[in-house]
Amino acid sequence: MARLVIDIGNTYTKAAIFEQDELIYTEHYKTLNTNILDNFLATYPIDKTIISSVKNTREEWEAGLKEKAQIIYFNAGMTRGIHNHYRTPHTLGLDRLAAVIGANYLYPGKNNLVIDGGTCITYDWIDAGGNYFGGSISPGVNMRYNALNHYTSSLPLVNTDKIFESNSGDDTETAMLSGVQNGVKFELSGFIESYSKNKNELNIILTGGDSIFFDTLLKNSIFAPCIKIEPHLVLKGLNAAIQKHND
Repeated sequence: MARLVIDIGNTYTKAAIFEQDELIYTEHYKTLNTNILDNFLATYPIDKTIISSVKNTREEWEAGLKEKAQIIYFNAGMTRGIHNHYRTPHTLGLDRLAAVIGANYLYPGKNNLVIDGGTCITYDWIDAGGNYFGGSISPGVNMRYNALNHYTSSLPLVNTDKIFESNSGDDTETAMLSGVQNGVKFELSGFIESYSKNKNELNIILTGGDSIFFDTLLKNSIFAPCIKIEPHLVLKGLNAAIQKHND
């Protein structure tokens, strides 16, 4: 039987089909609806669904889905074998929790630093014993560009330039590129170096929409051999959580 994994974010909803650990299909939607879900149910023998949401309200399609497949709502208590030492677990973003669950499930017995590049950049570390103590949250790449434009009277809105590699800029736009993109690179390197101290076999797991870009920023660093790219880490973590729930 297949599992339907749904991750409802602020902007997009991601849906994925898993058969055991194998990711069969995934897609993201601006708006998920009953027709899309009915197509999933007609195509795959889905018996259970797990839903993770940043919203406090239910979606209209959930009632119809509940009539056709069991729904499990991901929550802070579904830790899938990790030891969550976060001081306020009820305030921990479910995407961050799912990501560390996914990291621990994919790479058990290893020290894992999860770096999620999205609207914000989050850094979450889980040790080889499955202990999670928390992490860090900083502005994402686009948020930094938007802030420079919004909070000044003369700086333009600049977009990420993935081939820009200069240490400095020779005009306003390239100076902003240097400030934001080199700033992110130095931030990434600084966090990784901090977590690497006295840690054996540290995996650096990049996920989120900017994961490939971050990999490019770090390609010439000493940390490059330790980098693993897992674009669907949150979905894989949710799938791992539902497996534990079924045990």
